[in-house]
Amino acid sequence: MKNLLHQKTPVEISKELAQRLKYRRKKMKISQSELAKLSGVSLGSIKRFETKYEIALISLIKIAIVLDTEGDFDNLFSKKVYNSIEEIINGEI
Repeated sequence: MKNLLHQKTPVEISKELAQRLKYRRKKMKISQSELAKLSGVSLGSIKRFETKYEIALISLIKIAIVLDTEGDFDNLFSKKVYNSIEEIINGEI
């Protein structure tokens, strides 16, 4: 079980995602308006995500496709959970 004293809040996680998206967008020299056109996500949604860290999952995926980072979703929820050391040793799960 995760240590709750060091667990990030949903807002902290969202803020970090928004900051990484903004950094990648700028590194690729794509404006917010251009990203909106390329992704089909409204400019308002992009601005809201970059400032208030709120966005619909489908919009985030559309943006990730444009920024060539959609593969990052492949690892989401894929972390194996082991109940014992024997499971690890035996390569179970």
